[in-house]
Amino acid sequence: MTALGFLYPGHAAEDDYPRIEQLLGSDIRVELVHTDIGEDAHRVDTLRGAGSPERLAAGLEELRLAGAEAVVWACTSGSFVHGWEGAHEQVRGLALAAGMPASSTSFGFVHALREIEVRRVAVGATYPDDIARLFADFLRAGGAEVTAVRGAGITTAAEAGAWGERELFALARAADSPDVEAVLLPNTALHTVAHIPALEKELGKPVLTANQVTAWQCLRLTDRRVNAPELGALFTREPVVQV
Repeated sequence: MTALGFLYPGHAAEDDYPRIEQLLGSDIRVELVHTDIGEDAHRVDTLRGAGSPERLAAGLEELRLAGAEAVVWACTSGSFVHGWEGAHEQVRGLALAAGMPASSTSFGFVHALREIEVRRVAVGATYPDDIARLFADFLRAGGAEVTAVRGAGITTAAEAGAWGERELFALARAADSPDVEAVLLPNTALHTVAHIPALEKELGKPVLTANQVTAWQCLRLTDRRVNAPELGALFTREPVVQV
């Protein structure tokens, strides 16, 4: 049995995680702890505050008692707003406080792109344009070629969590173009897990979503590989050997 630990900000699309656990199989357990986000607003200052060391550390004891073997800060914007170096400092501090391997959703996207050997991508983000551009900058720092960024202007996690299939597919279509190899949909407040196979079928390419890559990144930290086609192309490929 492998226990995966997640620190999830507030309440929005956390029901994606029981679904992920079901799709991963009987020997994977998902442990999720909610963190305090303060003000629900997609602004740089509030997002940095949501991912502060104090707020993240508050949920770690519960994950340790649950037997988590690794922990991921399940928040895209609460990590990339710190920039490339700042996001590294954030997860280093988290790993030290947790006493176990740690990462964040933003790094999950970067490592997932390397896993599926994709560089040229488009971003469809629920965020306001300025926050969406910061995510694109983070991806570029990680080696991706971001050709297009489509922001939806949503300013709260609560609003993103209320989106359904229609809005999700419209965002993915608006972001996509024939020249990109994958479409990325950040924001762990967005319900995506039930729709990944249909999204990939419609677009004809891999689709990486925030809760999907968060789970994959935590598995990666525990050296586990699970074949789960219902979680998309990311969960069906052989590992890429990094030189």
